[in-house]
Amino acid sequence: MKQFNAAHLEIKKSFSEYFETHPYEVGWADEVIFFIFVEQVVGEGTLDARVEISHDGIHWAYEGTSFETISEEGLYFVKVTHFGNYIRLAVDIEGAEFKLQVQIASKG
Repeated sequence: MKQFNAAHLEIKKSFSEYFETHPYEVGWADEVIFFIFVEQVVGEGTLDARVEISHDGIHWAYEGTSFETISEEGLYFVKVTHFGNYIRLAVDIEGAEFKLQVQIASKG
């Protein structure tokens, strides 16, 4: 039987600069989907998010998967199928404030 887990990493928070989500342990999973729901954009700017992986939750490497540049409200996602034991998003924001919800769904 497959397992499934979904978690909120950030809920209705506003960001205007670089941040990283908390590490999430997914070593058991076959795939992970990150969702970014942009509730509001104040100003004109961009959000760039990339997936990072780690073997220990301390040292991080860019995995190779990125969201397309986000500049408006809506729901966005990326699917990741290869990763270490831990995974997170690193997010760069420039020129605006983004009110976000960030979620992760993993299954295996």
